Amino acid sequence: MSNHTYDVTLRWEGTTAGGPAAYSRNHTVGPAGNELSATADPNYGGDPALLNPEQLFVMALSSCQMLTFLAVAAHRGVDVRDYADEATGIMPTTERPVRITHVTLRPRITVAAGTDVELVDRLVEKGHRGCFIANSVTTEVAIEPTVIVLDGEV
Repeated sequence: MSNHTYDVTLRWEGTTAGGPAAYSRNHTVGPAGNELSATADPNYGGDPALLNPEQLFVMALSSCQMLTFLAVAAHRGVDVRDYADEATGIMPTTERPVRITHVTLRPRITVAAGTDVELVDRLVEKGHRGCFIANSVTTEVAIEPTVIVLDGEV
């Protein structure tokens, strides 16, 4: 049996000598040679122009759901033409430990004319059950898909 491994590098420079409010939260993170600029949530002193770990978490769930769905759709011969998601993660600050407790994925899936919408809905659920990231977390992940069937060939 083999394992898939995912190596990531993270780099931060600065000083914490000025106390909690003074240090930079900006850093780079990602696979070597393809790092992203990231920071903390703006509520925790981060730069709102950069990605934060909470957004990256929701992004990972959204991306994994799409990739898994596309794979199962392709295996079933479903012609998916477009996929867009408007995902939201909720992190209640009053619960302890503070964590993202709920993520809602709202994929808008466009499929070729003649595609069975109920089949697409089942494949969305199958994609969710197979999503490696969703299977790796305790966060509740809900999916609210909208399926659009094209009227004719575009």
